[in-house]
Amino acid sequence: MQPTNSNLIRWAGIAAMLAGAIFVGIQPIHPADALASVTTSLWAVITPLKTAMCMLFLLGITGLYARQAARAGWLGLAGFLMLTLSWALQLTFIFAEAFILPVLAPVAPTFVESFFSILNGSTSQIALGALPALYTLVGIMYIFGGLVFGIATLRARVMPRWAAGLLVVAAAITPAAALIPHPLNRVLAVPTGIAFVCLGYALWSERRANTTMPVSGSVMSPLS
Repeated sequence: MQPTNSNLIRWAGIAAMLAGAIFVGIQPIHPADALASVTTSLWAVITPLKTAMCMLFLLGITGLYARQAARAGWLGLAGFLMLTLSWALQLTFIFAEAFILPVLAPVAPTFVESFFSILNGSTSQIALGALPALYTLVGIMYIFGGLVFGIATLRARVMPRWAAGLLVVAAAITPAAALIPHPLNRVLAVPTGIAFVCLGYALWSERRANTTMPVSGSVMSPLS
């Protein structure tokens, strides 16, 4: 006997729960996105945690999509691709925050401050090439990915509809972050985190009859 892919999908629910919990938990304690924060001990803890969070989001979103792919259709696929692109790009920025900026801070403070200008929406002191455009793409994919994936999840009726609806609402209110000063706009991340905690728990706690399959014999689709 060997585990089926459905078991792996269920365990991806734990990744979604952890990612959502970290996303909520770091908001009130996140250090300021400023040069002075980069060399602090809190920065050294939070940013690697955020890096792991992005990876967990990618695993969790993949599991959520795989569980309902047959019923979510092209709308679900589109939402999945947008959300994963958003978090994959976000991972590169957060990796830089965690492991590159602390090294550059003493020798290239102007670059570090310019990097933070992307996050804060302020004017950069130096040209950063395609980085501002990529960060804008992160936000666009985050909003539309959440909307489309949430709607597809609602329509699929596999995951709890109220949790999918919360994801839709969380994505819809995200543009309001432009009207709220940074870092106060971090509060808008909380509904998204809660939505993924709930969806992840629903995915993990599912009990299906066919959790294993024989090594030999007929093979069923992991999404059947």
